[in-house]
Amino acid sequence: MKADFVIVGAGSGGSAVAWRLAEAGHSVAIIEYGGSDAGPFIQMPGALSYPMNMARYDWGMASEPEPGLNNRRLATPRGKVLGGSSSVNGMVYVRGHARDYDHWAEQGADGWAFADVLPYFKRMEQWHGAEDAGGGAEWRGLDGPLHISRGGRANPLFDAFIEAGKQAGYPVTRDYNGQQQEGFGAMEATIWRGERWSAAKAYLKPALRTGRVRVIRGLAARVVMAGTRATGVALADGRVVTAAREVILAASSLNTPKLLMLSGIGPADHLREHGIAVVVDRAGVGGNLQDHLELYLQFATREPISLFKYWNLWGKARVGAQWLLFGTGPGASNQFESCGFIRSAAGIDYPDIQYHFLPIAVRYDGKAVAEGHGFQTHVGPMRSKSRGTVRLRSADPAENPVIRFNYMSHPDDWTEFRAAIRLTREIMAQPAMARHVKHEIQPGEAVQDDAALDAFVREHAESAYHPCGTARMGRVDDPLAVVDPQGRVIGVQGLRVADSSVFPRITNGNLNGPSIVTGEKMADHILGRDPLPASNLDPWIHPHWRTAQR
Repeated sequence: MKADFVIVGAGSGGSAVAWRLAEAGHSVAIIEYGGSDAGPFIQMPGALSYPMNMARYDWGMASEPEPGLNNRRLATPRGKVLGGSSSVNGMVYVRGHARDYDHWAEQGADGWAFADVLPYFKRMEQWHGAEDAGGGAEWRGLDGPLHISRGGRANPLFDAFIEAGKQAGYPVTRDYNGQQQEGFGAMEATIWRGERWSAAKAYLKPALRTGRVRVIRGLAARVVMAGTRATGVALADGRVVTAAREVILAASSLNTPKLLMLSGIGPADHLREHGIAVVVDRAGVGGNLQDHLELYLQFATREPISLFKYWNLWGKARVGAQWLLFGTGPGASNQFESCGFIRSAAGIDYPDIQYHFLPIAVRYDGKAVAEGHGFQTHVGPMRSKSRGTVRLRSADPAENPVIRFNYMSHPDDWTEFRAAIRLTREIMAQPAMARHVKHEIQPGEAVQDDAALDAFVREHAESAYHPCGTARMGRVDDPLAVVDPQGRVIGVQGLRVADSSVFPRITNGNLNGPSIVTGEKMADHILGRDPLPASNLDPWIHPHWRTAQR
């Protein structure tokens, strides 16, 4: 089996690369261990809690016991299916803040400042929010492959949450993915006409229709090396897929570093521990692991206005039937339809706390409804200074890697989480929300001082499922960089990375959008094209950020 380019992973980055390479006339083999994305559990937005908990669609990874979280092992779902994690995620679409990408450039990812990546966001987007946002199309793309829409906010709690943020003194943003992220407003999603719009739908399936792309089902075991040149990918069953030009890894921020290390590229001592011959000693492979943690702050409502009425067998059947027959109803939404981005303190130049609002009190994985009618806001800091690692469990490619996030290992994490809880309570006390609140379910009104808040975080903080950074971009003289700004693995020829592994620092919000744009931009680097012309638009920064928290 041979193709011009061999891609490992048919997820967010890999699908985007495959489409752009096929569009340019190249043959592409894309290796994917997972199966079809067909079926209502993936395609119905309201069923989002199911696929990430199904072995058919999820790799089943978990962290090692986390000392900062009472030694809990946190689930770390990753999509094992066409579309990758874009086929099992919550469909929330967030570009990240402009300053995130400026920071990337400052850390050595030359050509990845906001002015450089904005044209790629616009190229990939087909935005359906202009009318609701009152314009702003100069910041957004209107004819790209990725459909982005807004829910109808039919439940009154969605707009009440936005109004409460305004009453608390925060701005209202018409488009947090446009000029102004900071504030409260409508949340956007990769949903179109009532269905999940994954990277498989946006990129992979159009690529397959060209006849120049084929999906090869199998488990990638290692990159085949001729000296320090990548020549293909060996599968666990003994097959080899040969690349005439390059191999591109887009297997996720957990499986990409694993595959690099299985191929002899990584920290030399660690590779030798597992009997793997060292091809290139790159200390940064598997380091710099980052994630977002979040809490579910839950409140009981006075009136029966939440989604709890559907949380029974008959209610779920009605929702599913309406979606299957008409593509409408609660099943056509991920139910994350309003949000907020705020700064935790004065002196922080752009938001470091994110809110997802959900009109039911339930865990993100669909388990453990707290009690009756209620709502919750998912809240957490965006830029933790804690860093973790991904390491091999063994030289067996079938084994999941050893994942240590080192959550809450930096003292600032505790300060930021306390602020997030207290600021949330202040927002919920505003008239727009207070009229709906019967009482606080969790943490509960008795949880007030720092020690009690910290104990709640240790016991209840959960991953937002945004791992990244394990093969970060940087300049070639940076000993901890893994790839250069064009995605080329440093010290290796013919091998690139095009997924969230390359992020120098985690972006502000959900990672699917930034992961797809990474594939978009890396495709141009792979093709040797000039980058799209840089933007000259300036993002909104609070004029008094140095002295005011809002």
